[in-house]
Amino acid sequence: MHFVWGGDTAGQGWGINEDFGGMKIFETMRQVEPQFYIQSGDSIYADGPIKESVVAENGQVWTNIVTPEVSKVAETLNEFRGRYKYNLLDDNLRRFNSEVPQIWQWDDHEVANNWSDSKDLSADDRYTVKDIPLLVARSTQAFHEYAPLRPHDASEPERIYRKLSFGDLLDVFVLDMRSYRGPNTNNLQTAEGLETAFLGEKQLAWLQQALKNSDAVWKVISSDMPLGLNISDDYAHNPPQRWEAVANGNDGPAAGRELEIARLLSFIKHKQVDNIVWLTADVHYAAAHYYDPENAASDDFTPFWEFIAGPLNAGSFGPNSTDGTFGPEVVFSKAPSAGQANLSPYAGLQFFGEAFIDKQTNKMTVQLKDMEGDVVFSKVLSAEENK
Repeated sequence: MHFVWGGDTAGQGWGINEDFGGMKIFETMRQVEPQFYIQSGDSIYADGPIKESVVAENGQVWTNIVTPEVSKVAETLNEFRGRYKYNLLDDNLRRFNSEVPQIWQWDDHEVANNWSDSKDLSADDRYTVKDIPLLVARSTQAFHEYAPLRPHDASEPERIYRKLSFGDLLDVFVLDMRSYRGPNTNNLQTAEGLETAFLGEKQLAWLQQALKNSDAVWKVISSDMPLGLNISDDYAHNPPQRWEAVANGNDGPAAGRELEIARLLSFIKHKQVDNIVWLTADVHYAAAHYYDPENAASDDFTPFWEFIAGPLNAGSFGPNSTDGTFGPEVVFSKAPSAGQANLSPYAGLQFFGEAFIDKQTNKMTVQLKDMEGDVVFSKVLSAEENK
């Protein structure tokens, strides 16, 4: 079993630069001949206009192919569709798509940056459409027109979360951390409620049952956001008054959205669901995190690994600080140097993940690779050690 994953494509104004060779990382992924690809979210940047040229680091000029639909923020259905059509102008991506089966999920930029029920576009002059539910509806239609998903069923045809099985070796559990979340808040609530929802009760119950029923050796949870990184939705204040992901920056026992994740991790431990690996993207750098209850403020869980890949032809950022609630250890990270942000693909800090499962030994090897295909990190996981 052999697959790749990554996310974050054509973001921060770094579009298709033919002089650079286009979205070269997709050609690098194609050349490793994976059996499938997990698209971990932010397949487009509907909120990020693409200009004909942008000055990159060291005074270099980045030149983009530009279409009318990507020259402004997406508001109409046609503009959301145009974002997906734009990516398909890249030769590398088209070759990759023609050969590699794909599993897609979404995150925020398919709609607008950090969107939740608290998103307010009233002060954003780029938007004439300020109605987030309307933008979500248009984005959802465009996403499902271009994403390789079958309709779920008549009750929820646009449902994104699902399980895909690959024989006895692997089950992939695809999450949706957007559609059912509550508003982005200070994330410090001490009891669960509407504001602390992240996966939401229906998705959480499905995931618990699906994990419990899985007979596969490895259970990969494809998550569109990391669990233990502090990701702000409020750069005007310190500490932020709104958090974008699970963590809340306080290093203490589970609070806010962490309560839901703590419940999930406790369920996994007490139902003895073994060999779980979390794969994600979102933060635009490569990392490997080991979550250890010995180092956690909320410790009712079994140790597990989380691997982060990306971006795939977008700006490079990071690294983010960690939250101690679930005790993540940063075993590896590769990101821009301190004081640098939004580096172009010229900088080379573009990464994808690759995983191999040996059917003889059941070992899983997870590698993080750069745009040239060079391994920057590798970890071999034994099924026996992960029980």
